[in-house]
Amino acid sequence: MNLRNLAILQPEVPHYREEFFAGLREQCGKADIYVYNSQEAAAKNGFKVQSEGVRFIPNMQWHGVLWYNPVKLLHKEYDTLVLMLHFAHLTTWLLLLTKFIHRKHIVLYGQGISVKRYLKEERKLDWKLRWMGAMADGVWLYMPKEEKQWKEIFPKKKIVALNNTVTGMDDIVSYIPPMSKAELKEKYAITEERLLIFCARFTSPYRRVDLLLETIEKLDNKCFGFIIIGDGANKPDFTKYPNVHDFGAVYDVAVKRELFSIADIYFQPGWVGLSIVEAMGYGLPVFTFKRSLKTLQCVEYSYIEDRHNGRILGSMDDCLKAIAESESEDIERMGREAKALAITLLPTNMVNNALSIL
Repeated sequence: MNLRNLAILQPEVPHYREEFFAGLREQCGKADIYVYNSQEAAAKNGFKVQSEGVRFIPNMQWHGVLWYNPVKLLHKEYDTLVLMLHFAHLTTWLLLLTKFIHRKHIVLYGQGISVKRYLKEERKLDWKLRWMGAMADGVWLYMPKEEKQWKEIFPKKKIVALNNTVTGMDDIVSYIPPMSKAELKEKYAITEERLLIFCARFTSPYRRVDLLLETIEKLDNKCFGFIIIGDGANKPDFTKYPNVHDFGAVYDVAVKRELFSIADIYFQPGWVGLSIVEAMGYGLPVFTFKRSLKTLQCVEYSYIEDRHNGRILGSMDDCLKAIAESESEDIERMGREAKALAITLLPTNMVNNALSIL
C-alpha cells in the first residue's frame, strides 16, 4: 500500500484533537503538523495545547488574514498537503493556483461552517469556499450535513465527513463510575434531586450565559442543581446561587468523569460544540436552545435530535417545562440514545474517514 506523507496546517493542536492526529501518524508514512499560532496565543484563547511533534510555521496575521511561509510544506518528503478551508488564508490560494507547478495533492480541512454565518451558509455556500473546493483534490468536513451540501455541488469530488469527536471517547463511552450516584453526590456535597451540567469555556460572548442564569434563577433551587465546569473572561459570579456547584476548569479526568456521572442532563443554551459529544458519551441527553440569529450554535448542534437524544428548546417557557416536567424515564431514554450515537463517534472512525479519500 502506498502510504501518504502529509503536511498538515492548523492554528494549534488542542488536547481534544491529539488522538486524531496521532491516528493519522500511525496510518500514514508521515503526518507532520505545522501550526501558525503560538502556544501563548492558544492558551490565551482557552486552549490546552500539545507541543510534541508540532512545528511552528513562520507567518503574518492581520485582522484575520493569514500569510504563512510555504517553503517547509513544499519539501519533497510530503506528497499531500492538508490545508484549512479558509478563504482568508492567502498562501492556501497560492498553493491551489500553482498545483500544476508543485504537484502536491491538496486536501482542504473544513472545521465547520462559520458559526456567525451558519444560517446563511447552510442554505448556500460562500462562493470563495466553493472556488477553493473546486481547485482541491479532496475535502474533509466535520459533519454529515456539510458533506451532503458539498456533494450536491461537487458530486464527483472526494469529500468526506469526519464525524467530529474528541480525544478519549473510547474511555468515555466505556466508563463505569467507582461509586453509586448517591455516593458521588455525597462526596461532592450535592443535594439537589435533578442535576444539570454545563461544561464549556466562558470565552465566547455567544454562549447565551444570560439564558443559563435565567434558568438557574427561575427553577426551584432546592430541586434543581447545576454543575459548572469551565473558566473564562465572560464567566459570571455563581457564588450567590446555593444550587450552583462551580468547579472551574477541571483537567483532572477522574473528577470530571465523576461530575458527569452525577448529572442527569447536559445543559448549554447556546454555542454548543464538542462538549456535547463528551456529554453524550457519558449517557446524558443534551438540552439547548434552537439555533437562531440570537442563539448561535456550532456544527455539532446537528448531532441533537429533539426528543430523541436531547431537547431543542424554542423559548424559556419550553426550557423550564422540559427540565422540570420531563419524566426521569424519558430523560434516561434520551440519554441511552445519546450514548448510542456517541459510541459511533470514536477517533479511530474519524481517522478512517479522513484516510478514505487520500
